[in-house]
Amino acid sequence: MEVQSLTDLETRINSVRDRINAACRRSGRAPEEVTLVAVTKTVVPATVAEAYQLGIEVFAENRVQEALGKIPQVCTGPQWHLIGHLQSNKVKKALPLFSLIHSVDSISLLETLQREAAAQGITANVLLEVNISGEVSKYGFSPDQVATAVRVAIGMGNIRLCGLMTMAPFYDNPEDARPVFKGLKELFGQLRSQEAPGPYWRELSMGMSNDFEVAIEEGATMVRIGSAIFKGC
Repeated sequence: MEVQSLTDLETRINSVRDRINAACRRSGRAPEEVTLVAVTKTVVPATVAEAYQLGIEVFAENRVQEALGKIPQVCTGPQWHLIGHLQSNKVKKALPLFSLIHSVDSISLLETLQREAAAQGITANVLLEVNISGEVSKYGFSPDQVATAVRVAIGMGNIRLCGLMTMAPFYDNPEDARPVFKGLKELFGQLRSQEAPGPYWRELSMGMSNDFEVAIEEGATMVRIGSAIFKGC
């Protein structure tokens, strides 16, 4: 796998940032409200380091095993998030690697995270993954299960509940994903008013390379961008 040229990488990053800024302007938001999370699945460490030098500060991996081999090879400084499904038997290794886990999708995983975070003497920052679209192939709580998960999480001493995450179905027309993002934003607001999830309840992780502009227009605070930055890596 070849390392992508710096010039091409810089062009792609600048293009994504321009699109984020434009989406923020359309929705009356400040660009600083949206964190670009660069997804580095299959991307070589040298390219990740170049992206960091070009100003990206937050990166994400889908799998703990790939992250274990990659993160030590990248320069120090970036934040790392986990966005893929987390198996309970990988929690112990995941916690020291990631500053935020986007993909908490069950009460049992919350319990494992609490137990292991307590053992390590740390606080785990988490988002609850919600299957807004109802696709059977996707992980996540159903919308009517999330309130219970919030109540469980806020009672855990080593869990910091930061918000929600979802994955929309892939559509040729990104506009078709808008109801998914709108639904997550509405659920986020309902939970804030009804469950009082705490001061860190501020993140909406939604939107990927094919639909992140629509997600920003609907309130995303984090967008997970892989191929639009690293295509060809």
